[in-house]
Amino acid sequence: MPILNFLRDNARWIAGGFLLTFFSSFGQTYFIALSAGDIRTEYGLSHGGFGTLYMLATLASAASLPLIGRVIDRISVASTVLLAAPILAIACILMAWSNSLVVLVLAIYLLRLFGQGMLSHIAFTAMGRWFAAQRGRAVSLTAIGVNVGEAVFPISFVAVAALIGWRGSWLLAAGVLMLVALPAIYSLLKRERTPQSVVQDPNLPVAREWTRGEVVRDPLFWAALMGVLAPPFIGTTVFFHQVYLSQLRGWDPSVFAASFAIMSAMTILFALIAGQLIDRFSAIRILPSFLLPLSLSCFVLASTEAPWGAYAFMALMGVSYGFSSTLFGALWPELYGTRNLGAIRSLIVAFMVFATAVGPGLTGWLIDAGVSYPGQIVAMGVYCAVMIMIMTLVSRRALLRRPQAAAMAAKV
Repeated sequence: MPILNFLRDNARWIAGGFLLTFFSSFGQTYFIALSAGDIRTEYGLSHGGFGTLYMLATLASAASLPLIGRVIDRISVASTVLLAAPILAIACILMAWSNSLVVLVLAIYLLRLFGQGMLSHIAFTAMGRWFAAQRGRAVSLTAIGVNVGEAVFPISFVAVAALIGWRGSWLLAAGVLMLVALPAIYSLLKRERTPQSVVQDPNLPVAREWTRGEVVRDPLFWAALMGVLAPPFIGTTVFFHQVYLSQLRGWDPSVFAASFAIMSAMTILFALIAGQLIDRFSAIRILPSFLLPLSLSCFVLASTEAPWGAYAFMALMGVSYGFSSTLFGALWPELYGTRNLGAIRSLIVAFMVFATAVGPGLTGWLIDAGVSYPGQIVAMGVYCAVMIMIMTLVSRRALLRRPQAAAMAAKV
């Protein structure tokens, strides 16, 4: 189906998914990190100290997500949005009004749980369940909401904070969520696409419908997860410590802020490319590809002191993010079906959130202990190189276990 026809026929659902991932930015690490310098100054925290608080809040959100995330298997997508978006707005208000470390940690916990966690989870679960033959395309168009947010929000936040302060910027974010995001998303998604998320179409040739309990006993799941966790771990770590890295390299703070636009452009481009490849070959077949540019990006960033290194890193990161953002939305339905997708994805997202918690905290401790930060980035690149080989084995084993996953024959 030509993409214009696809967009015409599915505009409301794609737009709703796009807005969900776009506004999940308020709970993403790169957005919270824009206030990191002010927070450390006001509370007298070191890099490791703030990283520890951030890690604890994020770990708590990761532990909560499997319990809350499965609600989408029981109520409609629109109803789940009505639950998640207002709580995210409350988190933004708490961030603006925080006057103690307890309130700060609570705010970060809610931002991570209902921003990066729930809004993204709702979007990708809905696309995975509502689409079959064109799942890759639907997921890719939804995923670029995150990338547009990465291009728009850092520069916007810095500009607004210069006028009304960082706390005022968080209050404005809460207002945008309640007055713009929630009404728009609800109106777009209140009518579910056929097949409805509460009904499994018996004609769809999907994988065997696994339960979450069966998934956690599947060795292939844990092997795949080892590679899936690399992008959130590495991306979050670098974004969280971007100010520190800029200081090490002698870069102007605007270097990283401007490079987000490059990463976003590359992510959008390769998310769309990945969507086409998935619909043609399947997510399982292209699984080994997403870590190669991520590995290269780490080696470039660790070895380059000139400002162009930041731009090259972000461009390569964008290629990997583009592939992975689309891939991760399509892979799990191919492997485990759609009936319990909400429960399964909430577990996976919880692990991804866990990875984003461990990254800043662990590297912050190592920085405070005197371990070279560029050396840590090299280690991340080596890990990705090893995982490419592991993902190749996972892909081959998955295709042997379920050959029909390579070609989704259902018609949207």
